[in-house]
Amino acid sequence: MPVAAAKDSAQPTWRVGALASAVLTPLAIAVHGYHPFAEDGGVYVAGIKRTLNSSLYPYWSGFITTHLKFSLFAPAVAAVARVTHAGLMPVLFALYAATMWLTLFAAWLLASRCAAGRNACLGAVTLLAMTLTIPVAGTSLMLMDPYVTARSLSTPCGLLMLVGALDVATAWSAGARVSWGAVTLVAGSFLVAAAMHPLMAAYALGCAMLLVALSLRARVALLTACGLLSGTVLAMAASIEMLGPVTTSAYAMVAQTRTYWFLSNWHLYELVGLMGPPVVVLLVWRRGITGERSAGARVAEMTAIAGASATVIAALFAEPWSRSYELAMLQPLRVYSTIYLVMLVALGAWMAEKLLRPCMGRRGMVSWAAAIVLAGGAMAFVQRETFPGSAHVELPGRGPVNAWTDAFEWVRGHTPVTAVFALDSKYAEAAGEDSQNFRAIADRSAMPDYAKDGGIAAIAPGLTTEWLEGESAQKGLAAGVGSTELARLRAYGVDWIIVPRETPLTIPCAYENAMVRVCRVR
Repeated sequence: MPVAAAKDSAQPTWRVGALASAVLTPLAIAVHGYHPFAEDGGVYVAGIKRTLNSSLYPYWSGFITTHLKFSLFAPAVAAVARVTHAGLMPVLFALYAATMWLTLFAAWLLASRCAAGRNACLGAVTLLAMTLTIPVAGTSLMLMDPYVTARSLSTPCGLLMLVGALDVATAWSAGARVSWGAVTLVAGSFLVAAAMHPLMAAYALGCAMLLVALSLRARVALLTACGLLSGTVLAMAASIEMLGPVTTSAYAMVAQTRTYWFLSNWHLYELVGLMGPPVVVLLVWRRGITGERSAGARVAEMTAIAGASATVIAALFAEPWSRSYELAMLQPLRVYSTIYLVMLVALGAWMAEKLLRPCMGRRGMVSWAAAIVLAGGAMAFVQRETFPGSAHVELPGRGPVNAWTDAFEWVRGHTPVTAVFALDSKYAEAAGEDSQNFRAIADRSAMPDYAKDGGIAAIAPGLTTEWLEGESAQKGLAAGVGSTELARLRAYGVDWIIVPRETPLTIPCAYENAMVRVCRVR
């Protein structure tokens, strides 16, 4: 048992965890901000709006409806908005706060089973609250996004699966009766996560199963169980590679725009992001353990095995030269989302155990406070730099600060629902645009863009031709729109274009502000 355990005898009860999470949630929102229409948040908002009103987005609608087939998230949120009559945007903000609280509370429950005492648990959830938007290696994921998506719900459910699996494993390894509560927690959390985000639910379930296998007391049985699990996953990956459809050259062009799918495209520092977290957890929760293996030790071993398995599978079967891109599409390295969560919980608990011991006194408290302020300040700075043209917390009902958002809202109020818009294919990268999603704000159809619609086409090969044509037709619009570009856009049924204010044009514009113009094509 760690030394700190004897000096921090306060029990980390779930009630204290619930209260601590409630206190930390608004602080976390203040640090990480809230941008409901940005990046993937805008993709999900457009899907929810389409669920609420099927007349929206009548053109190029595949980029709205395709991802709805994989999740019950949009129908669930739409149902809440209908039943409460509160409006979609207040519902989304409430869901953002609720899922953040649930993630912190689930982290508390995990820490309470692996660490020693209340201080350690407080340290775990505090550090996690300050670092929730940390990027996960090179996967193009953050632990939690500063907006609401299906992962906002699958993430805390994944942690709860680990908590339930640890309870099952602890009872099993001690020869005690496994409680129905633990089994229900695993099963219920998985079902909710699977309904929201099946892919992330599957990876979290794999980690939970591995935890249970690691609870076997007989070394031979333990090694056999872990070997069988890893071997089964490897065999499944090989089968997907061999039996999946051969990648066409057209679809390869789409998929290879998602460079993070392929391990060979990663930078060295991103590869370090794969090796580092399991090592940190092993160092923190394996050190000083004697006698029977603790819950923390099993979690540490799980992160190492899961991380190694995912990395091997990605290296073998998810590369640009692979026969089929089915495995790349499943993004096996997304399991690192769970591993990063565990790393921050373990690191926060360890720091608190070391710094908040009675013998450390005021010096320890000052050091702990400085570490938390530094972590939170760094994350807040990064978020402000990521969305410099928008309010840090975009509360429901607050008027737009972003000039692009203001233009998109003008479109919603002054154009028909059947209007079709074109923007530069990389409009989300324009200065001050802040990755704000046009469809989600304007409620109008638009030709597909490079970033988010390219991601949708990558997981839905049936959209390959539409995306290649639509993205190509809009390429370079920000540099200038002349007769050639207008003729090309009219051929696709475009009624309006939106471009930066400085873009050379040959047509008059109905709206403009300091940064954006909205112009009629027909």
